[in-house]
Amino acid sequence: MATVVTMHEAKTNLSKLVERAEAGEEIVIAKGKQPKVKLVPVDAKPKRVFGSMKGKIRLDDSFFDPLPEEELRAWEGE
Repeated sequence: MATVVTMHEAKTNLSKLVERAEAGEEIVIAKGKQPKVKLVPVDAKPKRVFGSMKGKIRLDDSFFDPLPEEELRAWEGE
């Protein structure tokens, strides 16, 4: 569950809130009682979900055929 802080509290304790967010805590900044933004680390990357593209991409058997010589040379920079 997220920790909700007011705008005033966020201004007063920003460096501490940043440290807590970097440690993995979810911090939400609210204006009055309305949540406005979520404080997250910049390098936070969404977790990859295995199989999330299942059924969205289709490859036929020709995908695995060898490349024609001229295309292979182009890929190799010749």
